[in-house]
Amino acid sequence: MAGGIWIEGVEQVRAGLYMNFKSKALERMKIADRGTVVLPLLLSWGEYKSFQRIDTEADFMDNLGYDVNAPEVLLVREAKKRAKTVLVYCLNNGVKASGTFGTSSNTVTVTAKLAGVRGNDLMITSAADVLDESKRVVKTLLKGRVVDEQRVADISELKANAWVSFAGTGSVPTTAGTVLSGGLNGLVNNEDHTSFLEACETQHFDVIAYPYEDEALKTTFVSFIKRMREQEGKKIQGVVANYAADYEGIINVVNGVKLGDGTVIDAAKATAWVAGATAGASIAASNTYSVYEGATDANPRMKNSDIIAALKQGQFLFIHDGVRVKVEKDINSLVTYSQDRNSRFSKNRVLRVLDAIANDFSRVVNESYVGKLNNNADGHALLKEAANQYLRQLQDAGAIQNVNFLTDFIIDTAKSTGDEVFATLGIQPVDSMEKFYFNVEVQ
Repeated sequence: MAGGIWIEGVEQVRAGLYMNFKSKALERMKIADRGTVVLPLLLSWGEYKSFQRIDTEADFMDNLGYDVNAPEVLLVREAKKRAKTVLVYCLNNGVKASGTFGTSSNTVTVTAKLAGVRGNDLMITSAADVLDESKRVVKTLLKGRVVDEQRVADISELKANAWVSFAGTGSVPTTAGTVLSGGLNGLVNNEDHTSFLEACETQHFDVIAYPYEDEALKTTFVSFIKRMREQEGKKIQGVVANYAADYEGIINVVNGVKLGDGTVIDAAKATAWVAGATAGASIAASNTYSVYEGATDANPRMKNSDIIAALKQGQFLFIHDGVRVKVEKDINSLVTYSQDRNSRFSKNRVLRVLDAIANDFSRVVNESYVGKLNNNADGHALLKEAANQYLRQLQDAGAIQNVNFLTDFIIDTAKSTGDEVFATLGIQPVDSMEKFYFNVEVQ
């Protein structure tokens, strides 16, 4: 019996098993999706120290307890105008609303599923079932709207729904309407904000909006963003109001907008929309002159000299061009430049490209490359091939330009020994056209 390895295109004469052992092709580096924002909020329907994921309009009611147009979810709604996903973190440790109905021998205790004042909008009714007198029709209503209905004979048969849970024994009593009460939102302290930042380390996202004006909290927030970017290798951005961070990872919003329904959004609240717009923007797009959906005016409007001064200070602002409200310039707060960080780092479009490269390389290398490649010429060739495929994607997407696939990714073979690999990656990010200079010749 014959056997051994086989070469494609070469016929083997003898019968037998011919098997080749080849290393599986490395996972191709891909440009990761963007679009996830984190919002820390005091909620009127929420679970303390937890994240609620908002992807669709239905998630507003299901996860936050309110319709998408309710004022209680204003900041989430503003962030969702551009963001694909909003992760809402509940800062407050509230109290669940509750109520009872029945007699001493068959009392039903009803407790809201989540804490907050929204639970006080819940009511339970229980009436005889016209089709079966031994049973009761128990309804859960939210502001008069039926959100759950059950037909049961015994209290133990009542099942918890998305809004309340039931407890008790005996037959189900009747009630024309038992309104839950005692629901409280609770207060938020500095420790809650610290816990929020710690919890963020377990989540995947692109941008955090921090809609608060407390200077000490903003300082802590900026320090967190710096640590994530520089020590943890997570290239995220943070959005705050009226804070001169002088750092590419922080966007400093200095004014807000007025919406068509009369809602006034100040700079702190506007961080939600800016975070959504930043996360939702592709690596090949800028938010400069991007229109704020639903806005009718800047709040406050700024005159030309103030706008120029603000831009020089790395401030993100809104303008009214006479027709629409839009972003003046898509910049972050970096204003002190150096050899390592020049003025291009202050442009958010450029930073999105740089951050994408850092995040994508880190993700794929950690998941698929570490411990799986030989640190020799063959391993270097595979790594270079994967890197060049990725650079080609970036160039095809319009994020970078003038890629030289021979020299833009170089592995230092002399230094790359043992388990250490040293490489240099050269890129040229593409910026957007923002300033136009025309010479007009009058004939």
